[in-house]
Amino acid sequence: MNTALILETMGWLGVVAYVLAYLLLTIGVLKPNGYPFHILNMIGAATLIVYSLEYGDKPNVAVNVIWLMIGLGAVARRLSRKSPGNL
Repeated sequence: MNTALILETMGWLGVVAYVLAYLLLTIGVLKPNGYPFHILNMIGAATLIVYSLEYGDKPNVAVNVIWLMIGLGAVARRLSRKSPGNL
């Protein structure tokens, strides 16, 4: 498999992850504070960061880095609330 095909596949995986997360949230399958929603968004962001870096698309890199940080922060906050020290 060549690099261009791998990158193209990653880009499309990111798009599918973002759209699927939004669709499932909209129809009530996912909750906005649930792990699956955040994980889908983080997958979308991470794969689109790689794709956008390869093509020098700096605005897309920036928005996806921000999106990834939001997802990581949400998951970290959720995990910290479940820690034994916070009971």
